[in-house]
Amino acid sequence: MDYLSAKEVAEKWNISRRRVQLLCEEGRIEGAFKLSDVWVIPKDAEKPADRRKTKKKPDNSGIDKIGSEG
Repeated sequence: MDYLSAKEVAEKWNISRRRVQLLCEEGRIEGAFKLSDVWVIPKDAEKPADRRKTKKKPDNSGIDKIGSEG
């Protein structure tokens, strides 16, 4: 199996090297392990989904417009 460094994965996934390291530390990248002080990540590893909550835009479709009544 081929492996990549955190720096290489960061470039591949377009995120920071530090973010890749944090994902590894959290166990969110399957097959990643630390070799001495370097994270080693399988070449075919998939980028984990973003867990941040997204703000939903309010649905204003049910609000009556001013002046639309009678």
